[in-house]
Amino acid sequence: MATVRAAISPLAFEPLQAHPELAGTAAELLWRAHRAEDPAAYLADILPALAQSAAADFLAIVAPDAGQWRIVAKAGVNQSLPSSLLADALDREAARGDGAWLVAPLARRGAANELLAAHNISAASPLRALGSFAAAALACGEGLASLRRRQQERRRIQRLEAILNIASQWNQTNEMEPLLRQMAEAATRLLAADRASIFLWDRPNRTLVGRPALGVEGNELRIPDDTGVVGHVVRTGEPRRVDAAGGQGEINRQVDLKLGYQTRTLLCVPLRGVGGELFGAFEVINKREGNFTADDEAALVELAGHAAIALENTQQLEHLVATHRHIVDQAAEGVQLIGQSPAIAALQSTIRRVANTELAILILGENGTGKEVVSQSIHYLSHRRGHPFIAVNCAAITETLLESELFGHEKGAFTDAHESRQGKFELASGGTLFLDEIGDLSLSGQAKLLRVLEEKVVVRVGGSKPIHSDARVIAATNQNLAEMVRQKRFRQDLYFRLNVVTLDLPPLRERGDDVWLLAEYFLADFCRKAHRKPLKFSPAARKRLQSHPWPGNVRELRNLMERLAYLSVGDKIEAEDLAFILSPGGETPAFVAPDLPLSEASDKFQIEYIKKSIERVKGNMSEAAKRLGLHRSNLYRKMRQLGMHTGEP
Repeated sequence: MATVRAAISPLAFEPLQAHPELAGTAAELLWRAHRAEDPAAYLADILPALAQSAAADFLAIVAPDAGQWRIVAKAGVNQSLPSSLLADALDREAARGDGAWLVAPLARRGAANELLAAHNISAASPLRALGSFAAAALACGEGLASLRRRQQERRRIQRLEAILNIASQWNQTNEMEPLLRQMAEAATRLLAADRASIFLWDRPNRTLVGRPALGVEGNELRIPDDTGVVGHVVRTGEPRRVDAAGGQGEINRQVDLKLGYQTRTLLCVPLRGVGGELFGAFEVINKREGNFTADDEAALVELAGHAAIALENTQQLEHLVATHRHIVDQAAEGVQLIGQSPAIAALQSTIRRVANTELAILILGENGTGKEVVSQSIHYLSHRRGHPFIAVNCAAITETLLESELFGHEKGAFTDAHESRQGKFELASGGTLFLDEIGDLSLSGQAKLLRVLEEKVVVRVGGSKPIHSDARVIAATNQNLAEMVRQKRFRQDLYFRLNVVTLDLPPLRERGDDVWLLAEYFLADFCRKAHRKPLKFSPAARKRLQSHPWPGNVRELRNLMERLAYLSVGDKIEAEDLAFILSPGGETPAFVAPDLPLSEASDKFQIEYIKKSIERVKGNMSEAAKRLGLHRSNLYRKMRQLGMHTGEP
């Protein structure tokens, strides 16, 4: 596998201390995990490269599954898996080999459940050694685990946001039937299921009443309270999942026959009141892909908690409001405007003064200066904080979709309008609608927007009913709207309608020591997420940070801190660590002339970088090689290739 650039390797990865020759491979594995979107894509990316690096004819991630070995991902020509060797490696939680095969756990002792198996690794590959192969497997496993944790955290955040919106909608419904229907629809969306029902327990009659029940007259299903999975849940008070491959005997097939339906997978959780009394169950049926998971169960348990509160009396509904506010408070705590420069202090003061007004606000600033953060700060400091904050990138909306996106559409309004849909103005009603890149709206779009701002009413595409919208609009742009008005590219009346209060965000290069405050804040946050001790900047690195012009503003600084937190070596960041990223003099590092041919420029760059690395460790070649992600002999070989003096006898 090709090693990553010297700027991001080797990583400080404990299992590689005894195998420095694999530092580049481990860094590549972890870096690709950091950039990947999901585990499947990550494994499809790294396994072929790892197999090629090891010159193996087959490489796979395997896991035990119901007494068999399941291949999670693979590369190369299929081979019959060595079941005994795999079982031995899993039992011992250690790497094992039998000549043709090498097998090693992807996690440390006590956490191993998946194995890396390789067939016919080349004798010339450093991965041929059992210890090296074990270290590579741990690096692969660490990358996979970090990606899974990140994916799980994203799902958790998305789930919380969805539940926040769902709870907000439930608060506005006072009738039982619409409320039950909303609950079922919310559960199917949240868990990607086909159907959902809420079963209320009629204890005196030992009956479970399920609604909504599609296909049943009256939309209500009545079954004995000891029937099927739902009966088991209300009797035991414990959640229950039924997979496509197991537990099918628990499903009440008589209900399926009555409904003309086939249940393949099922998830059911109890409904409990605030006092803990069990009064029903929440059921979702037929996951659209695969089986319901433990994460799905946790989500439905959480949703059922809100549903139970919404189904109880007014006193318990107040508890739902308190829960809603707590989630909002958590979201508000995550929005911070970091800085102590005079410009930021003045901006913070203005935000506090205008937040709780209904004044239209226009935010100006270069890309990456934090315009959306400012708009969120205004929202969470206002009386609208308990209602949605909806952000729209106007530059991403095509002219043909503008009205549908902002104002919604009715079913059948155009070819792809298969169902009615609320627009952003409706979704943000009571809250805040943030229109980013407002300068990119077409003149036609500007006219439609102005009409809604003036009348506070939207009409969906294909509809005729006027819908009141109480959304506060905050607009933002990186363009000079006043100049665009003079050039007839932006409507003057819309400009004056939006420009009641103007907040001008300074670029990062004009914020002085705020660069340092932001760098420390972002770096500490990302180090915590990367599970490593906080990194420190040397005085030279700090000076280099503060001298950089930051063309990408705060976004650029944040991305740099994220990269350093995951990829830097050691506990201190030196100025040389920033050489690949920051170059105050131009787009190329200062020690490379911009008019050289690419190959010559590359050689000169490597020569200077190796020299600086050796100088940094005061001539210790072993340490320099380690920091460069090379074996000492490979460093000498590289220096000879570049025509450098190695100092060897």
